[in-house]
Amino acid sequence: MQRIVRRLAFVALAVVPSVSPAQGAPTSGFRAEYLRQLVDVETKLVSLAEAIPQESYGWRPGKDVRSIGEVYLHIAGSNFGIPEAMAMKSPVRMDKDFETKDATNKAYVIDMLKKSLVHSRQVALRTTDGELGHEVSLFGGKYTKLAVLFLLANHMHEHMGQSIAYARVAGIVPPWSRGKGM
Repeated sequence: MQRIVRRLAFVALAVVPSVSPAQGAPTSGFRAEYLRQLVDVETKLVSLAEAIPQESYGWRPGKDVRSIGEVYLHIAGSNFGIPEAMAMKSPVRMDKDFETKDATNKAYVIDMLKKSLVHSRQVALRTTDGELGHEVSLFGGKYTKLAVLFLLANHMHEHMGQSIAYARVAGIVPPWSRGKGM
């Protein structure tokens, strides 16, 4: 298990832009934990998206269910859109067809996923610890900024699980569990 964690950390350092404490990255508290979780989910989402062949991006397990590519674009769209409740403008213009129009284009999907993960990191870095308790409106309700970040993390993990299930049905073993009998 420790070997897996070390490998993931190494991969994360290679793929994820690092932010030093001098650049404003928290070293403790909720935002620091959020950013650590983000490295894990980012590493897994991107490596799994890259492991899935281009021709599988349009596959869906049922008629009215998102395809593999649509799931990744849904994650990206949420990572771009949800922080807008915190006055964090999306760097990507999303229209009503964002999650479907280019969902079979693997390179585009992975690019949007990566950009959305960078945006998620920036949202946490630009929010101060003192702001975490501030309320914002989201989905017709009131949430603290801390709850919005929690929602983002949970949402990414939820759809990572969905992506793992899709990949396994398609015969793809998640890269981080290859050779581990998992």
